[in-house]
Order: sequence, then C-alpha cells, then structure tokens
Amino acid sequence: MNTSIDLTILKVLSNETRMSILQWLKDPEANFGPECAPVKCEFEGGVCVGSIQEKSGLAQSVISGYLSMMQKAGLLESKRVGQWTYYRRNEEKIEEFLKCLSVEL
Repeated sequence: MNTSIDLTILKVLSNETRMSILQWLKDPEANFGPECAPVKCEFEGGVCVGSIQEKSGLAQSVISGYLSMMQKAGLLESKRVGQWTYYRRNEEKIEEFLKCLSVEL
C-alpha cells in the first residue's frame, strides 16, 4: 500500500458531480435501475455512460471527461460492450485510498 495520500484522487473528489457519480455507483441498481446493467456481460455493477450523463444533467462530453479522469485516478473500472462503455467503482482502490487517508490524517 502506498503510504502517501494520492493527490490525484483528492483532486477528482473535489468536484461535486464526480463525488455524486461515485456515490451513485455505490448502489447502481437503486440509482439507475436494473435496466442499466450491461446485457450479456460479466461486468457486475457497471453503468452505461449515457445513464450517468442523463442522471447528472450535464453534457455527455463533460461526463465522459469526468469518467476518464476518475478512471485514470484508479477510482473506476470500465468495459466496452459493443457500442456502449460501462463504468463501475474500483472498490479495491477506494478502500486503499481510504485506509491511507485515515493513517495520514
């Protein structure tokens, strides 16, 4: 485990919409409904970019940028299924970050 706080993750979390996306993805079925799950795909908890964009009310380009930033920071995982891209939380990385934060602060 890294012993210093990941400032990239803190930057990602400093935006209200990005925080909301992480919160929504914590319980995707409750926040997006079962119909948002990938069809014929083993990517449990994944939600389509379009569903995230619709819930946020922001432009798809903005949401795509946010999701890319969150994925680069390690907070999200993605999988492409046909023409759709699905995102879900990277629980292992989130847990690692929270442990480090509790130790450092």
